[in-house]
This record gives sequence, C-alpha cells and structure tokens, in this order.
Amino acid sequence: MKTEDTKLLINNFSFIAVFALLFICYCTITSKLTVETNLSRSTSVAVEPKRIIVVDPGHGGEDGGAVGINGVLEKELNLLISDDLCELFCFAGYEVIPTRTEDIMLYDRNVNYNGRKKVLDLAARLEIANSAIPDLFVGIHMNAFPQQKYSGLTVYYSDHTPISCQTAEALRHDVISLLQPQNNRETKSGKNIYLLDRATYPAILVECGFLSNPEECELLSTEEYRQKLTFVIFSSLTSFLEESKA
Repeated sequence: MKTEDTKLLINNFSFIAVFALLFICYCTITSKLTVETNLSRSTSVAVEPKRIIVVDPGHGGEDGGAVGINGVLEKELNLLISDDLCELFCFAGYEVIPTRTEDIMLYDRNVNYNGRKKVLDLAARLEIANSAIPDLFVGIHMNAFPQQKYSGLTVYYSDHTPISCQTAEALRHDVISLLQPQNNRETKSGKNIYLLDRATYPAILVECGFLSNPEECELLSTEEYRQKLTFVIFSSLTSFLEESKA
C-alpha cells in the first residue's frame, strides 16, 4: 500500500471500516493458505508455522505508570492500545501472546513479594516472552517529562539483534509519514530497559506519546486517535516483518 493511500485511509476511515478492510484481506489470505495447505498435504510439503508476536502492555495493577496531565493513567492506555493491536495481529494471521489482558501486575503471589513487586513483574513478562521465542516483542508504554513541551512517539530497540533497530527505524519513519509529521524524535537503544536488554529475539518498546504534554495527553485519551495510532503501528510492523521474511 502506498504511503499516500495509507494516509488517506487513516485520516478518512473509521476504525470499523479499517477493521472490515483488514478482515476482507485476512479472508483472502486465509483462502489462499487453505488451498496451499491442501496442496502441501498432497505433495508432503511442510506448512510454514505462524509467526509469533508478544505484545506487552506496560504497568498494571498497583503500578499505574505515568499519570496524565488530565488524570488518565498510563496503565489504562497501554492496555487499550495493546488489546486493539493484538486483535489486528490475530486477524492478520499471527500468533499473538499478550503478557497481560487485565489490570494486574504479574508478580508471583506465592513468594515474598514485599518490596519486589516491580522486579518480579518484569521477570514474569520476560519469562512469557522467552517461553514464546517470538519473531517480535512489542512493549507499549507512555512517556512523561517535567517539561510539558515535549511530545511525540519514541521507539526503543534491543541492542542484541540488528533487526530490532531496523524495525524501530521503520516504525519511526511510518509514524512521521502517516501520523506525526512534526515528530523529530530519534530511535533509542534500550540497553537500560530491563526487557529490551535481556531480549534474545527482535524486540522494541513504543513510548506512544507524552502524557505530560496537554495536547498529546488529550489525543491519547480519545478512542479515535488511539485507533489511528494502533493501525499505524500494526501496518508498519507487519509490513516490515513480511519484507524481512522475503
């Protein structure tokens, strides 16, 4: 899909329309795969397994994350965007594993967690990802800073696989082209981020915007903007994954 066409789609279509379009594409792909599967059975050709995506909505439960200038909690926005992102990946034929689907921290309640909830929560998320051995790990977060002037999506990447940086750069480029033309934020190494520093598979973390910026916080609090943002993330990542597989 050309950049101009994608822009038009994002600006003029509702999420339902986009979802319907994706569903039609998915049905077409599924039909093709069914034919190929039947053919492979008759010719003893192995069917390629689904690619695996781990989606990690940051924070949750007692850990609310950043607090927006309008009072919105990061943990809530992270989960809303992640839920929609998971649905889109599923419709596109990926195997999707979310680290959480409800408002909880993931620490083990059967151990002494006093003063250790955060590190145990991160360790649990890492264990989920490591067990899945995903083709891509995607963390969803929100940013905040004492000065209100900063805004824009920022992508962090794992230093351990070159494709992580490439994925982050592709997403940054698409966000600028399709949604945030004034965004001048560079991609950043995630060497100081627990999950990215320990990832042995392609991994990125998306800071979707600054809750400390009044305008961006209000945008992120609206369903319409979140759906546009989610679709840009989804379309960029799936395009890059398919291109890198070829």
